[in-house]
This record gives sequence, structure tokens and C-alpha cells, in this order.
Amino acid sequence: MQYLDKNIQKRIDDKLALLNSFRPLPVSAVAKLKEQFEIEMTYNSNAIEGNSLTLKETYLVINEGMTIKGKPLKDHLEAKNHQEALEYLYDLIEKDKKNTFSESLIRSLNQIVQQNIDKEWAGRYRNSGVIIGGADNKPPEALEIPRLMRNLIDWVGDNKKKMHPVELAGILHHKLVYIHPFFDGNGRTSRLVMNIILMQAGFPLVIVLKNDRKRYYQTLSAADKGEYADFVNFIARAVERTLDIYLKILMPSKKGNEKFIPLADLAKESKFTEKYLNKLARIGRLEAHKEGRNWLSSKDALKRYLDSRKRMRK
Repeated sequence: MQYLDKNIQKRIDDKLALLNSFRPLPVSAVAKLKEQFEIEMTYNSNAIEGNSLTLKETYLVINEGMTIKGKPLKDHLEAKNHQEALEYLYDLIEKDKKNTFSESLIRSLNQIVQQNIDKEWAGRYRNSGVIIGGADNKPPEALEIPRLMRNLIDWVGDNKKKMHPVELAGILHHKLVYIHPFFDGNGRTSRLVMNIILMQAGFPLVIVLKNDRKRYYQTLSAADKGEYADFVNFIARAVERTLDIYLKILMPSKKGNEKFIPLADLAKESKFTEKYLNKLARIGRLEAHKEGRNWLSSKDALKRYLDSRKRMRK
């Protein structure tokens, strides 16, 4: 069964192909984007888990080595650790894009994420049960973890050539969070692991935004019940956001290049309300991406949506 929406899949594949057509990409521009996305992902991934550092403070801690007055030491360590885990991930992909996916790799990422925070259990599977606050499901018992993790690695191997990378990455993310193999850092580790699959397939780093936290947890909860479509397509839209940003910056400027504008401005030039356009963007019907809290789309994207709706009616 395919969970990834075919329209979103086509858009993602087309945009990745377009990005690849401009390779080799400008080294300086790619370096700046890489730095921007690393800071963004570190901030958002930690903030989802309750870290109190702002985006600017995260930048200052990582790039300037500053200590933020009034913020816990743990929050500073989480920022530095996550950045180090990202560097480890980038080095891994650069050295071997087809690097064998393994338990050791997952444990190494958790060890980096949790180093200096939980020295005893960083990178080690938990040895007792845990309860996740606010979640409906109870993670498996500790004795089941080694078997479930072996099964997970086998599942990835069996499906790597059968599934679209975005679908594979999304389901893998959920399965790892569901197993909850570590005492702490499971969410951060899962988002990093998801990116291994995506980056091996040629996608840039993909970020789950803190502003989408509620939707993120809602779709993860649905996946707990075997309803994967919403979560897979949530991840797919995060993938598309990254591609849109890369294309916007790296594509050679040319006449007719799409101009992305806030939905409020797009609504003024169409027959739709901003609220309706926002709904289309959230469910993936309208090509759009987020910058901060705002959705951006284009006149061309709206036209493509209207054309596809006409085709469906026919």
C-alpha cells in the first residue's frame, strides 16, 4: 500500500530532478545553506522536545560559544550535541552515500545527542519500561527492544528499493519513535535517522518545524494506530519545503521564475480566502512552504492546483 500522495510525490521528484540538473551547485551558496539548515534543525528539533533556547540563542551557543544567561546548562549541551550529531551525519553521507544502515549507527547518533547529559545511558538501549506523557500508546517492554531493533533494520533493508525514499523515511521515523529504544533523545535521534534515508537519496536536510509540533504529534499518534498516510505526507511537505528553499536560492535567475508570496497576498489576487489557501497548503494540495509561521505559495502554483482540479472533474 502506498501512503505517499501521488501528487506530492510527483512535485517532490520534479523539484529534486530540477535541483540535480543545476549540479554542481555553487560551493559558497551550498555552504551557507548547510549552516543555516543545521542551526534551524538543531533549534527546531530541540524546541519540539522542550528546549528553551531561541533560534538566535542556538546560533550564539553553537557558532560563538556563548552561554545564555538564565538558560539551563542542559539546553546548551543539547544544542552543541545536536550540531555535532549533524556533522557526524554529514560526514557519514559524504564518505559513503550507500552506507549500511545499522543498529550501531542509530546508537551512535543517540550517544552523540545525549553525551554529557546522560553519560550512563547515552547510546544504550533502556533496561526498563517508560511512560510517555500525553501519548496514548505504551512503548514496548525493554526486553523486546533488541528483537524489535533487529526487525527494524531488516525492514529497512527489505523496503529500501520498494518504497519511495520519503515514504520509507517517514515510516522509519515512526517505527523508531514507537519502539522508543532509549531513555531519552528518541525524537531527536529519529529525526536524524530519517534524514539519513533522505540524504542518501539526494535530498537536502529536512526539518520538522517547532511551529508544526501539534500537527506532528497528531499524525504520529495516528500512525500508532497504523494510519500512516497523514504522517508520511506531513514529512513529505517538510521535504518539499527544503527543496523550495534550495531552489529559490540556488536556481539561476531567469524570466518567469516563480515568485513565492504570503497566502494573504495570493488570496487578494484570487477567488479564494487566505483560510482556504492555508488549508490547501497544509494538506498538500497547493504547493507551498513555510518561512517562520507564514505559508508562502505562488500564482503559478495556484494555477497548477486549479488545472489539476479541472482534470479531476473531467
